[in-house]
Amino acid sequence: MQRCQGFDVLQRHNPLQKLGYEAIYLMSKLLIVGGGIGGLSTALACARGGAKVELFERASAFSEVGAGIQLGPNAVRVLYDWGLEEALHRVAAFPRRLQVRCATTGTELGVLRLGQVAQQRYGAPYLTIHRADLQDMLVQGVGQESRVSLHLNSAVTDISQDAHGVRLEVAGTEGVMGCAVVAADGGYSRMRQLVLTDGLPQPTGHLAYRAMVEQDSLPAALRSQQVTAWLGPKLHVVQYPVRAGRWLNVVAIVHGHVQGEMSHWDHSANANDLQRCLAHTCAPLQSLVAAIARWRLWPLSIRPPMSGAHQHAKGRVVLIGDAAHPMVPYLAQGAGMAIEDAAALTHALSQGGFFTDDGDGTAVPALLAQFAQSRWQRNARVQARAIRNGEIFHATGALRWGRDLAMQLLGESLLDMPWLYGHDAVRRVDASTGSRA
Repeated sequence: MQRCQGFDVLQRHNPLQKLGYEAIYLMSKLLIVGGGIGGLSTALACARGGAKVELFERASAFSEVGAGIQLGPNAVRVLYDWGLEEALHRVAAFPRRLQVRCATTGTELGVLRLGQVAQQRYGAPYLTIHRADLQDMLVQGVGQESRVSLHLNSAVTDISQDAHGVRLEVAGTEGVMGCAVVAADGGYSRMRQLVLTDGLPQPTGHLAYRAMVEQDSLPAALRSQQVTAWLGPKLHVVQYPVRAGRWLNVVAIVHGHVQGEMSHWDHSANANDLQRCLAHTCAPLQSLVAAIARWRLWPLSIRPPMSGAHQHAKGRVVLIGDAAHPMVPYLAQGAGMAIEDAAALTHALSQGGFFTDDGDGTAVPALLAQFAQSRWQRNARVQARAIRNGEIFHATGALRWGRDLAMQLLGESLLDMPWLYGHDAVRRVDASTGSRA
């Protein structure tokens, strides 16, 4: 790595207590690449823990194309711990049940009770929220932290590291130095390509049509305050309320391919194409799709489930969220795993003394490795289960018949997932070191 004056200073002086303020600042400064849910969550949690943070976002504003997300109790507990409960209750919806229906007949197959039942079982509710509302909430929280500097229009072009620190090359600057880098720049992560050089996610052959609509604009029979998953051969549709229940988010997943590069959310889609894909489904589902005029199309891409801790951290660089473990949305845990990553990373750094005034920056690679070891199997399991869910949701023939029968007989016991919703990311980090939370 090419040395600059800051790194020369770090090499010449030891121990850290003998360095000047500038070097101490460098050794405790965390650099975050990406201003989505994972990056902002990490900035908020680490700043509150005591870290100095600089976040770099290549876009000109923190914005999200209209889309909803589901957050299970495992993620909601973390957000509550960060003091965001009141803010969430202003903008999120809290459905009381998740209903599974057959897409072709409309028959109810199974129900998972949410609401107070989830609260009692897991210590937090299950909620649904507009992605932009969650991001805005995190931006506001980060904006109140004096330890955080946010940089828009800041594309990171290169990274280098050595035993003493890490340097980001940021377009339009002379470069930025710090103690560690958090790569939170999404499924097509530039940082991952620079650090792991393992290619890009590959198409799944599934297309996601996404839409949001004001509930007041829909016929009364189509409005809903619950989560509904419609399962059909080679397709499924999920709908749920967002924005305190005023809007309905609808996602239809079908088999197909698109021409050219479409790795981002903001692409117009032809509503007639989707209606043709769902022509054999039941009347209520077709009516819902026909009532929505504007859709966006997103071809789903994926990586295989994580194979080891090396895909989470390398030296002073740690990958979180979709940069580390992009997943198909069939378990509704993409955002949840990014939030868990942020909590676990903050806790690992805190336990290692990173946030203290006399913290030793030389321990950072070991702390990141500890985080990686504590997280990769959890994320790999969620990735694999999401893939398996897609196979089950889109089943045909005998497998589809068996799925429907099992759902009708077992219902909630199949839909509830204590291993997922009851997980505590912070306790898992402690367990990796043999200590107790």
